[in-house]
Amino acid sequence: MGPNSQINNLVLYDGVCRFCNSSVNFILNHERNQKLLFAPLQSDLGQSVLRQFELPKDYTNSLLFLSDEKLYSHSNAAFKIVSFLKMPWQIILILRFLPTSITDYFYNLIARHRYKLMGKTEACEIPAPENKGRFLE
Repeated sequence: MGPNSQINNLVLYDGVCRFCNSSVNFILNHERNQKLLFAPLQSDLGQSVLRQFELPKDYTNSLLFLSDEKLYSHSNAAFKIVSFLKMPWQIILILRFLPTSITDYFYNLIARHRYKLMGKTEACEIPAPENKGRFLE
């Protein structure tokens, strides 16, 4: 068991990426039952998870999703997160039946250009007060 084994439904994201922060806000606004937790990859918790799963400390290649001691990345993480969203957004889950090579290709295409799409911030954004307890930093 790793040091983060008690944490479930944790979304890890690039905290200085505006596209990633917008994605987190989208999730918060469309989530069904407020079961997801969030932490920037750059936070102490994010760094601890990266170490636990032997990923580089500067990893920002994808959103990560941690649950039941399993870490999901790329399109697999996105599908796990979408399963927590309200309808009609859950319709996206139909795409999980495509080969991972296809879904990861499109995920990586967006991820590669995310800074060009929306830029970077100097520091991780501060969550809205009503969501502050869901951010583990």
